[in-house]
Amino acid sequence: MDSRELILETIRKNRPTGQYDLPAVPDFTKPATADELRAKFVEMLELMGGTYLPPDGSGDLLSPVRARLARVELVCSAVPEVNGNVALDQLKGPSDLTGVDCGVVRAAFGVAETGSVLFTEDELKVNTIAYLPEHLIVLLDPADIVAGLQHAYKRPEFCNARYASFNTGPSATADVEGVLIRGAQGVRSLTVVFVPRT
Repeated sequence: MDSRELILETIRKNRPTGQYDLPAVPDFTKPATADELRAKFVEMLELMGGTYLPPDGSGDLLSPVRARLARVELVCSAVPEVNGNVALDQLKGPSDLTGVDCGVVRAAFGVAETGSVLFTEDELKVNTIAYLPEHLIVLLDPADIVAGLQHAYKRPEFCNARYASFNTGPSATADVEGVLIRGAQGVRSLTVVFVPRT
């Protein structure tokens, strides 16, 4: 038994008996249409330093993605819609994604209130794909945008995942003088493209 399993087993043995339901949380968000949710998501994404990549009018929703990827050398894709030249199943370890120019993943869902996207182990395949490449392109089904974080916490993808991470824009840090640096501890850019699930 490894240390993780030992810790979890100890917690299970010492858990108090009985049913302790969580309190009901009122819904403070006002009803919104799908178009309003998309617009709010894009607004907040861009406020947090992310980029929305709109369709180019060709009718092919992935055309702007392919145009962007044509300018980079190493691409690792965790989605069937986009081909990469760094295969996830050929990696020797998670750190092998260091030096990849661009990662492509699909978000489980997005949050309009914060412009965040949620990744779980199901979407990422290798968790470091969301952090080690220089740039990250995220496919998001616009039907999978929820209004706020309280709705996100009720989604099964969040509740049932062993690993879940909300990502809000690219990595950033700022010093006490307010100098903002992007990409200090993760991706330098996070770009979202609305692509319905197939």
